[in-house]
Amino acid sequence: MNLCSKCYREIRVCEEQAASAKAAMEKTHIKSVATAAEHVIALEKSSAAAAGSSSSEAKVVAVAEVAKAANRCLTCNKRVGLTGFKCKCGSTFCGSHRYPENHDCDYDFKEAGKNAIAKANPVIKADKVERF
Repeated sequence: MNLCSKCYREIRVCEEQAASAKAAMEKTHIKSVATAAEHVIALEKSSAAAAGSSSSEAKVVAVAEVAKAANRCLTCNKRVGLTGFKCKCGSTFCGSHRYPENHDCDYDFKEAGKNAIAKANPVIKADKVERF
């Protein structure tokens, strides 16, 4: 970068401050998301207690799982962070497991493609032509 020692030191200090500020913001954001999820779970539990149904409890578990950020590869459990690849099966994978063949994906790409083509190109049937 061709910097003198003083300029380099100043840049390093600024980068460290920015990194620590970013980490602090992420921690507070994660805590706020966690408290919001806990609040939703508490509301669902109170409504489930009033209604007495087990289907509400299943929704609570689903909401809690959705609120959790997926930052690890499902196959090798490697931390991926922002470089993770989201598959159509709904899971996050690292660079080496991002392809469906590498993580034994159960999503049916052929059927989804057929449905997309059928939806984009509907069958048009013309009226019968009457001859004289």
